[in-house]
Amino acid sequence: MARRRKGQPISGWVVLDKPLGMTSTQAVSAVRRLFDANKAGHGGTLDPLATGLLPIALGEATKTVPYVMDGRKIYRFTVRWGEARSTDDAEGPVTATSDRRPGQAEIEAVLPRFQGEIDQVPPAFSAIKVEGERAYDLARAGEAVDLAPRRVWIERLELVRQLDADHAEFEAETGKGVYMRSLARDLALALGTVGHVSALRRIAVGPFTESQAISLESLKALGHIPPASGHLLPVEAALDDIPALPLTDAEALRLRSGQSVGLLRASDRERLGAIRSGDLVCAMAGGKPVALARWEAGDLRPVRVLHL
Repeated sequence: MARRRKGQPISGWVVLDKPLGMTSTQAVSAVRRLFDANKAGHGGTLDPLATGLLPIALGEATKTVPYVMDGRKIYRFTVRWGEARSTDDAEGPVTATSDRRPGQAEIEAVLPRFQGEIDQVPPAFSAIKVEGERAYDLARAGEAVDLAPRRVWIERLELVRQLDADHAEFEAETGKGVYMRSLARDLALALGTVGHVSALRRIAVGPFTESQAISLESLKALGHIPPASGHLLPVEAALDDIPALPLTDAEALRLRSGQSVGLLRASDRERLGAIRSGDLVCAMAGGKPVALARWEAGDLRPVRVLHL
């Protein structure tokens, strides 16, 4: 039996503009094949009915995925008033209806309730595990799914425009773990009606924006690398919010070997700048990231070593 080809040791980020109808897993597999990469992952799931930014990590960039997933996200979404659906989006069957349609003033009056730290119950059709089973598997099997509310952070929620009596478009800037489907459902209930997400697009994830995105069709048209490599961002592109710390070659060698590096000299203080004990840094040498490391008690200690 032939051994499966592992692919090439390619590292970096591809900011994919995910098309409608494709799962995040399918998108990752497609990009991995195009780059012939040996390893791939993504920086935050998008539902099949959502479009927009799906940052895909290749190779050593997969070690920086958590820092993208923990970053801020910006969504544009449309709520369809008057119809509740089992999935809280347009995919599921209608479960309830209402003749009530909120006006602009009413909508804007309730938005402050959904900003800051709030409790949110995830959709029944979500990947959250319930006693070892995915909630969506239980829901599809017809079982009642009772998910506990979670504390989430919504930095900003704005009404962009009312498209017609049945539809309103919103923009939300959020932290990790916020479901737009739940937000649409709860907004409708707060306005005395029911509703679901009829369209959803993610326009920013962590440091990545739409200006960096490329469609899957465009990537396919470029073919395999090197043409597509023009859209491969460096591993450190995911670490914009983490301060960079330059190292000597000898210090980099120690860190790559999993050893700590002492930074106690007066000259080291200048290098450290505003970095304080306990801070996470991106250790750099020769223009490339060496490791994510933490500076504590005078020592720089590796957290994730990057082999680039």
